[in-house]
Amino acid sequence: MNQPYGAVAVDMITREITSTVEPGSILQARGHVCAFFHSKEEEYQVLLPFLKQGFECGDRNVHFVHRTQRDNHVCRLTSAGIDVSAAEQRGQFALFNTDEVYSSNGVFDTTRVIACVEQTLEDGKRQGFPRTRIVGHVTAEDRPDDDAWIEYEARLNNVLRAYRDPVICIYDLAGAGGAFIVDIMRTHPLTIIGGTLYENPFYTAPDEFLRQRRDRTAHKRAS
Repeated sequence: MNQPYGAVAVDMITREITSTVEPGSILQARGHVCAFFHSKEEEYQVLLPFLKQGFECGDRNVHFVHRTQRDNHVCRLTSAGIDVSAAEQRGQFALFNTDEVYSSNGVFDTTRVIACVEQTLEDGKRQGFPRTRIVGHVTAEDRPDDDAWIEYEARLNNVLRAYRDPVICIYDLAGAGGAFIVDIMRTHPLTIIGGTLYENPFYTAPDEFLRQRRDRTAHKRAS
């Protein structure tokens, strides 16, 4: 399944990541999406319609952005016709710096960040929103330990299978190596590449993925 970006893609993303699937299916975690972009222009061209739709349909919107991009992100939302201040006042929008979310005293803690994401989704339910849309930007600075970050992305699927809320992880292709990108793709049931949404054939269930990584690491050490 693939679809070019634009209005149709907005509907496709929403439909795919909020659809009901059979219990026990690995696609229960399908709301976890990785999105790869070559530039900020490409990123916002693809995602702004989806972000705007989230505000218009009454979903809660929670964005994690690097502090150097915070003002630019707000400007992009405003340019799309989103009243950011009003959305914040009614509790529909929250914007956090990535270092506030991903790090504690400068240290990335997989368990703490997963708990933060889960609490964010629970807060949305408690506040009565039909859905919470989390969009997290990920820079090289945000992930000083790639191994820990990849484990986090894999383990997050075990939590997200209990929800129907979209969680989109945004990566800059220029700031990531090939091996890292491959592993990140394997931890997401859906992926956006080149403005196109794909059901990811490389997705691997968390326990199996982490087992394969452990075996690969052990093999390298033994070589």
